[in-house]
Amino acid sequence: MKYWLFKSEPSAWGWDDQRAKGDAGEEWDGVRNYQARNFMREMKLGDRGFFYHSQKERAIVGTVEIIAEAHPDSKTDDDRWECVDIKALETAKTPVTLDDIKADERLSNMVLVKNSRLSVQPVTAEEWRILCDMAGLTG
Repeated sequence: MKYWLFKSEPSAWGWDDQRAKGDAGEEWDGVRNYQARNFMREMKLGDRGFFYHSQKERAIVGTVEIIAEAHPDSKTDDDRWECVDIKALETAKTPVTLDDIKADERLSNMVLVKNSRLSVQPVTAEEWRILCDMAGLTG
């Protein structure tokens, strides 16, 4: 299993929106960055990810599961762009902010710290465990 982080502006698509989709989940569409798209191409069914609110909140607010591997993004006719489908799993008991992450030396090499603009990014197994503990998530 691999781990990921999905960033979204809560005003466009927030954790409550994702949770409302239930087990049917939703396409993680609209990604227009080649590196982020390529990460989605690596995702497999059952992989897990953090749902991260960007903009003002800048915090991990929950976990998601990959329920459909990379396929054409239904929001565009441009075949360069693909997406995965995700469903909400668990809400963070304590949202973990970017400041919290940057303050923890164990997370200093995390992609979120080094390249905070990338909307879809990998998370190591160690980072996953640390962040789940910080957020009060079972993982």
